[in-house]
Amino acid sequence: MNISRLELLLQYYKEDPNDPFTIYALATEYLKSDVQKSVNYFSILLDNHEDYTGTYYHAANLFFKLGQFEKAEEIYKKGLEITLKAKDMKANQELRSAYNQFLDEISED
Repeated sequence: MNISRLELLLQYYKEDPNDPFTIYALATEYLKSDVQKSVNYFSILLDNHEDYTGTYYHAANLFFKLGQFEKAEEIYKKGLEITLKAKDMKANQELRSAYNQFLDEISED
């Protein structure tokens, strides 16, 4: 029997609902099929695992695409703060670049 990636991730989540990597994997996997579930998992990460630096880029982008610009900006700013604190310069640089692009795009509207 072939188990889908999503089913496997849900199984991992059931076994350890506090693993930020599994929650992140579910959030990104659901981007393909169920945006609301993706939002739910990103929200869990943002609320309970704020030091998981990988969250911020994708979460902010998702809220931007949903037209929730204030929420997206809040996530970008928090992510920049967290990635600096964690000394994750690669993530900080990617986030800063995405945030600048975001600012450019919303100022065009």
